[in-house]
Amino acid sequence: MYAIVRCGGRQQKVSVGDIIEVDTVAGEIGSTFALPAILVVNDGDVTTDPAVLGKFQVTAEILGATKGPKIRILKYKNKTGYKKRQGHRQRYTQVKVTGINPGK
Repeated sequence: MYAIVRCGGRQQKVSVGDIIEVDTVAGEIGSTFALPAILVVNDGDVTTDPAVLGKFQVTAEILGATKGPKIRILKYKNKTGYKKRQGHRQRYTQVKVTGINPGK
């Protein structure tokens, strides 16, 4: 069984036991939270109906904070002497999917 969930403006395919990186989530290490499911596949049976998906519960546990790769930004204009260098490193939260449970 796996699910497509929305987290941080992106969609990711997850199944129980997967460790994924999502945009920073408020919470302490070891706390759990729910991810909204967009699609659920169980033994070839695909569920996309929003009324049915509202009953599914995808839970995840926070493992810790991580950082993405360093991105170097360079702005340059020819013949004017303008050069600007900037860097960025996105912060992520590492989470482990603990369950995909059908609701009540």
